[in-house]
Amino acid sequence: MKSIPSKMVKLLILALVGSSCLSVLCAAEDFDFFYFVQQWPGSFCDTQKSCCYPTTGKPAADFGIHGLWPNYKDGSYPSNCDPNNPFDQSQVSDLISSMQEEWPTLACPSSSGIAFWTHEWEKHGTCSESAINQHSYFAAALDLKKKANLLQALQSAGIKPNGESYTLADIKGALKDAIGYIPYIECNVDQSGNSQLYQVYLCVDTNGSDLIECPVFPHGKCGSSIEFPTF
Repeated sequence: MKSIPSKMVKLLILALVGSSCLSVLCAAEDFDFFYFVQQWPGSFCDTQKSCCYPTTGKPAADFGIHGLWPNYKDGSYPSNCDPNNPFDQSQVSDLISSMQEEWPTLACPSSSGIAFWTHEWEKHGTCSESAINQHSYFAAALDLKKKANLLQALQSAGIKPNGESYTLADIKGALKDAIGYIPYIECNVDQSGNSQLYQVYLCVDTNGSDLIECPVFPHGKCGSSIEFPTF
């Protein structure tokens, strides 16, 4: 009986590993870092599209979590990585009250937030399965919000949500001084076409625990004067 050459054995092993990877959980792709994104509710609502408060009532006048998004250093990102692992409310039952407070939905029609969190987990969270599970994903975002208190950082620098306008440099400088890392600022426009402070991106390591300097920023541009609307 002839022995199989060692090179062929190695190729067979690689083929088996590859096929099992594809059939099990290689849908959860590796990634380089997270974007942790918080949005200002006043800017979400002050657009032609408007907004709807969640069924739990009007959220606090504070930045709310939008998402924790796996990304690559080349600026691209994975999405919808594992259709076999849908959002399961029972896995985050101990976090729901905090999520309603810190991660509220503003989409219309008014809802409890389940659809919003389902979207965030299934589009983005499933792509971080190689590092953290579903409960850890939502818990990490809630913990990061405590570390990055954007409203407090801005107000301490005299930048307040009172409808006044501020420069992009002042907003970024206030956040960097308080949090220690350079943020990316995303703007949208109000019903009059004025540029306004909409979302703040910070970067996080692949464990979802520590803030880091961003390897790359999203594309986009704010006006020279940025309104910080009331809510």
